[in-house]
Amino acid sequence: MTTCIVGGGPAGIMLGYLLARDGVPVTILEKHADFLRDFRGDTVHPSTLELLYELGLLEDFLKLPHQKVYSASGSYGDYQFQGPDFTHVPAHCKFVAFMPQWHFLNFLTQRAQRYAGFDLRMRHEAIGVTRDGDRINGVIVRQPDGEKLELNAQLVVACDGRHSIVRTSAHMEMFEFGVPIDVLWFRLNREPDDAENVLGTVNYGKALVLINRGDYFQAGMIIRKGAFEEIKRRGLDAFRRSILELVPHFGERVDSLQDWDQIKLLTVQTNRLKQWHRPGLLCIGDAAHAMSPAAGVGINLAIQDAVAAANILAEPLREGCISEDLLAAVQARREFPARVVQSAQVAVHKAFARVFDNPGPLHAPWQLRVGSRIPGIHRALGYYIGIGVRPEHVRNRRGKRPPRAAVVIAVAAGVVAAFVVLRGRSR
Repeated sequence: MTTCIVGGGPAGIMLGYLLARDGVPVTILEKHADFLRDFRGDTVHPSTLELLYELGLLEDFLKLPHQKVYSASGSYGDYQFQGPDFTHVPAHCKFVAFMPQWHFLNFLTQRAQRYAGFDLRMRHEAIGVTRDGDRINGVIVRQPDGEKLELNAQLVVACDGRHSIVRTSAHMEMFEFGVPIDVLWFRLNREPDDAENVLGTVNYGKALVLINRGDYFQAGMIIRKGAFEEIKRRGLDAFRRSILELVPHFGERVDSLQDWDQIKLLTVQTNRLKQWHRPGLLCIGDAAHAMSPAAGVGINLAIQDAVAAANILAEPLREGCISEDLLAAVQARREFPARVVQSAQVAVHKAFARVFDNPGPLHAPWQLRVGSRIPGIHRALGYYIGIGVRPEHVRNRRGKRPPRAAVVIAVAAGVVAAFVVLRGRSR
């Protein structure tokens, strides 16, 4: 029997690579024909880059086209502030790499295919699970020709995202956290004299994120949840004007938006499974804990889940003795980081909801002005976002772990900073 991973995203491909590397036969089911989907999470944080170093892949990975972000800044109304600083994180790469996710997935897949036990099946869609009594023992798959196949597995791992079919089929209980925002993703041309770092702008009841992608910005307009239809009803001219309110120097660049098909809606969700496992089934990544795009940490948390799962499960899978206690151990290892990040994201979401209620020019609250001047706060944020809570390391590889005290301090500083920077109401 094989290990069946459903979903060829960052968590699924990383877990498949690590298991195959450890001699575990693994089959990955990916419903699409390729990885070419735009506006996915494209941030590769220092924690993930460190894992690639431990695997001996970093040098080749950094040969792929990417942009390095060493720090981030933003503006809140009339106030410019410095955000996280990654230049002091305890890792070989002291920056966030921005790279299209398909490059990351293709890179890791090509390396994984060197192992005999790695089997990636594109255009194979999981549509349900099979059971032997209370135990999930496989997946029902729709193949490229439309025929159905039952694939038996020693373990099924759901990595199929926030709309997980496997999770739904297993009737798993979910905690939902109300999210008051959605995000509209689109592209805008970038000029050589534009700011290098990731820039967030909050004003006039709106928020815009601009991610440097070389010759263009990946732009994200944060909107009130469910407001997209009303925005479309007002028309593209009004939408372009709303962008120029925040970045007036963009001028004619917004004229490149000529069709609503150029603007993709991300319906933001934040949720978490009560229990990530059933006999024969484990959920990780967004299938276990959907994250909002705040701070771009979702892809990196999913990859950390995959590393923890491989570290705990690889040897038992080789020996054919997977127990539910081992699956519970993965959740025990990874649930705390998910809880910490989601708590901070919920605070950020509430702050944005207050921004929407003030359509006029914003003035930075005193909490932001004082908080952004706290000594060391930018480094603490850099650690919190770039390395995260309870970072994982590849088993049997020497990896430098930060002291427990440093983790606690970074977590506390990150959560406090999120409240300080975004909580205050505009005057």
